[in-house]
Amino acid sequence: MRTHPRASIDALRRVPERGKAELVNGELVLMSPTGARPNRAAGNVYISLRKHEKLAGSGFAYSDNAGFLVDLPQRQSFSPDAAWHGSAPSAMGFLEGAPLFAVEVRSEGDHGEAAEAEMARKRAEYFAAGTFVVWDVDLLAPDPIRAFVAGSPTLPMRFGQGEAADAEPAVPGWRFPVDELFD
Repeated sequence: MRTHPRASIDALRRVPERGKAELVNGELVLMSPTGARPNRAAGNVYISLRKHEKLAGSGFAYSDNAGFLVDLPQRQSFSPDAAWHGSAPSAMGFLEGAPLFAVEVRSEGDHGEAAEAEMARKRAEYFAAGTFVVWDVDLLAPDPIRAFVAGSPTLPMRFGQGEAADAEPAVPGWRFPVDELFD
């Protein structure tokens, strides 16, 4: 039985500065800060997306902690580590709708059966909200990027060092050298 009121978008807006949270099942889920290597990896993906944004002339890159509002029964927001969205920033508020492409970089504690189940659940929610591609980035894996596409959400494409990953069809024409995760 629920003993406290459902959290709202207003509660999400009041998360302290530099805090990261998502609204899941009416609860404000605070997210811990990330470690150095995962943060740099996500930042390098964002930098590459931002360069592509300037060349492509359509779509917009977003870095860690951007809020994307969605309307799912079990989820009201996402805050990926890097993302691509079709809409330009509007004023100071959160973005409306799911990102077209979302990057989730695993932190130290994001391994094991429970973490795998949580990542699979979150990917399913991204796809239900309209995301086309989700990257599961694991810097400890032999193939650090697993790219999941909405059309085949359980069969990832794997990208290893020395290769270039893509986020087709979400980010047309963009390629990311996997080795740049480790710069």
